[in-house]
Amino acid sequence: MLRFCLHYGIHFILPIIIGLVFFKEHRLKITLILLAGIILDLDHLWADPIFDPSRCSINFHPLHTYWAIASYFLLLFFAKTRVLGIAFLIHILADTVDCYLM
Repeated sequence: MLRFCLHYGIHFILPIIIGLVFFKEHRLKITLILLAGIILDLDHLWADPIFDPSRCSINFHPLHTYWAIASYFLLLFFAKTRVLGIAFLIHILADTVDCYLM
């Protein structure tokens, strides 16, 4: 139960908190972009089975590889892509916590 709450709390509650606290001028827009970071899970569609609760996503799915994660960090250095980088890194954080709690 802890694993479930932390994983989905980071996926959905943390982006809302970050959007509301740190981006007050455009809080709704930024919060929606941060929540859209869940789109990284589209790469699960190429896996068999699509969902496996005992599988660690990090470095298994294409959008969860170390190379992809490095590119998400690079997005932080450019103003136009910074929020997207934050969204993707929140997603990776949620999946990393999930892996550690397996």
